[in-house]
Amino acid sequence: MKSLRPILLVSILALLGSVGAGCTMVKPWERGTLADPTMNRARDPLGLALTEHVFFSREGTSGGAGVGGGGCGCN
Repeated sequence: MKSLRPILLVSILALLGSVGAGCTMVKPWERGTLADPTMNRARDPLGLALTEHVFFSREGTSGGAGVGGGGCGCN
């Protein structure tokens, strides 16, 4: 039982570190950079179509790219 304590402590510290590092506030003068057209995923329709083709080729499914859900069919 003693060997479980360091693993638990490291796991909790890693979880707290990842949660703390992932949250950030965007400053008003940084929003212009993030709103740049190059940050838009759909800026290149051909590239987007190719990326979606690769995705559904790997997954064996197509469609539903904009719809969230768990796959249970209850969306």
